[in-house]
Amino acid sequence: MDDPSTQAFLLAALTAGGGITGYARSGSIPSIAAGVSVGALYGLGGLRVRNRQAYGYELALAASILLAGSSVPRAIKTMKPLPIGLSVVAAFGLYRFGMLWKGQN
Repeated sequence: MDDPSTQAFLLAALTAGGGITGYARSGSIPSIAAGVSVGALYGLGGLRVRNRQAYGYELALAASILLAGSSVPRAIKTMKPLPIGLSVVAAFGLYRFGMLWKGQN
């Protein structure tokens, strides 16, 4: 589980699955669009890391920044479990992929 590509794939599944669940529960188009988009960024980052291609960490970090930018303000405002959980996922991604990106530069 220490492999960065596996972590990116796990975050991809969590965010995309969350977006799909949000759509299934409430018919929210923004939920599915955001969840699948962020999940795709994590997934693409994971593929690039696994294949030792450029910009894998950067894509996963960008997904984390995007997720944090949308979830942290909602978590602070509403104090509801879902935005708080998304903020925790984003914080993990920011830390993990930020440190990996910093280490390669």
